[in-house]
Amino acid sequence: MPSIPEPAADSTAVDYTIDELIAVCIARQVRDGDLLAQGLATPLVAAAYILAQCTHAPNIFYASAIGQGIAQDWAPLGLVRIEELWLGKALANTSFIALAADWLPTYSPIEFFRPAQVDSQGNFNNIAIGKNYERPRLRLPGVGGIPDVSVQSTHMYLYVPRHSRAVFVKELDYLSGLGHHPDRQRGAGPRYLITDLGQFNWANGLMRLTSYHRGVDIQRIRAKTGFELEIAPDVHETPPPTTEEVRLLREEIDPLGVRRLETLAGTARREHLRDILAQEGAL
Repeated sequence: MPSIPEPAADSTAVDYTIDELIAVCIARQVRDGDLLAQGLATPLVAAAYILAQCTHAPNIFYASAIGQGIAQDWAPLGLVRIEELWLGKALANTSFIALAADWLPTYSPIEFFRPAQVDSQGNFNNIAIGKNYERPRLRLPGVGGIPDVSVQSTHMYLYVPRHSRAVFVKELDYLSGLGHHPDRQRGAGPRYLITDLGQFNWANGLMRLTSYHRGVDIQRIRAKTGFELEIAPDVHETPPPTTEEVRLLREEIDPLGVRRLETLAGTARREHLRDILAQEGAL
């Protein structure tokens, strides 16, 4: 794992939101020179990658599912103009099949997946909720190349913006992403997980809490996890963002606050979505 120095006490931010903390924690997993895979509808990850490039990792490359492009430059996040980030800045483009089946296994990039269900071994589901596949309770976006990547990736990471027992379950409804599964032949399970409650790893092949966020206690995290959770011996409070990291996110990388869409639900999410589109002149 990369070792990013913790911020000096006099540089830490007091005023920060959970989406900013998640983005900062993701950014701190990135090392200079890494190839980073960017999926669809994951603005928290996009903001984090750009933050890493603006701070400690200037020489990273992005491989994006949007346009199947390879890029090194960046643009502020948006909804209407998302192509400016991945298509307009691309150094080269390829097909999705080539990207998932050829590029990603060959170059083993870091990739953050957002699962709908996760079990204690880090196996995950993005297919459907409900055991009746023909008539599930909820049809999810689908696998999007996850089975191809997860069976051989050695740099797989997860993030869950809203930690709950509905996400962290004893048994998956469907398996689309391979974790620390006993039948694994290649690659490795997830290395790291960030949620709105804490940070986790799989040091012993089972999900383990390594840090809890400000204002969150361990009992609350256990109560919101649907299986027995391991606790690291040195568990501690998550180091906060720096004032510069927060400034970059708010003023340069994502002034519209697109990243917040992943932490919101229902009416709040719809209202924020409309506000972003209005600022972009799309309404």
